[in-house]
Amino acid sequence: MRIISFNANGIRSAASKGFFGWLEGQQADIVCLQETKAQEDQLADACFRPLGHCYYRDAITKKGYSGVAIYSKREPDEVRTALGWAPFDDEGRYIEARYGKLSVVSFYIPSGSSGELRQGFKFEVMDWLKPIMDEWLASGRDYVLCGDWNIVRARSDIKNWTSNQKNSGCLPPERAWLNGMIADACGDGLVEAPARGWKDSFRVLKPEAVEYTWWSNRGAARANDVGWRIDYQLVTPELAKRARACAIHREPRFSDHAPYVVDYAG
Repeated sequence: MRIISFNANGIRSAASKGFFGWLEGQQADIVCLQETKAQEDQLADACFRPLGHCYYRDAITKKGYSGVAIYSKREPDEVRTALGWAPFDDEGRYIEARYGKLSVVSFYIPSGSSGELRQGFKFEVMDWLKPIMDEWLASGRDYVLCGDWNIVRARSDIKNWTSNQKNSGCLPPERAWLNGMIADACGDGLVEAPARGWKDSFRVLKPEAVEYTWWSNRGAARANDVGWRIDYQLVTPELAKRARACAIHREPRFSDHAPYVVDYAG
């Protein structure tokens, strides 16, 4: 089972850069997109309906903003598009496809980089989301939480660690929140890893690797690999045992993010 997570930073923009041609050769079973930045009625072209079954959750607060999607070879038993809190749901930040015991989620966690107001909202989202994630972890279902989390975990996940300590996405409370839910030794040491928690699929497969999934559009950040790893597939412990391979596809460039691909057995 191959699952791809990708922040498109505008699905129509990514399409114009060849994303769907690339996707055709990936043999993906499920694709999770973030930042579609479109309303579904604007995506009439057949290219926006790959893999047979396609589901969009658009932002209703502002057109051309946020938005998530799931493409699937197999028809899901159920698709969910709301978690029950309008400020989050209405920005188009969650969609979940269910297949028997498996749930695949496309998440877009807010960024706080635009200022204090949005950083405050990000913290609200984090506080509200944690018990939901705890409930999922304890549910007995297999979960894959794909998406742009807008948070790095540790020094090895960001090129300029020291200079970003006061910047959104690398703030100690953000890292503590994320690492406090992940059961591995790859965090930043601010909090103790839980005995049982989510697994970071990249660190399951590449515990020592230094690779990034996002680069600023400013300067020559991508050319110089001045990046951040903020796109994840967090998985439940049993599913983590089935992770076989992963890859971050820096090239071709479809967005300021790179697609993150994971292969799972079964």
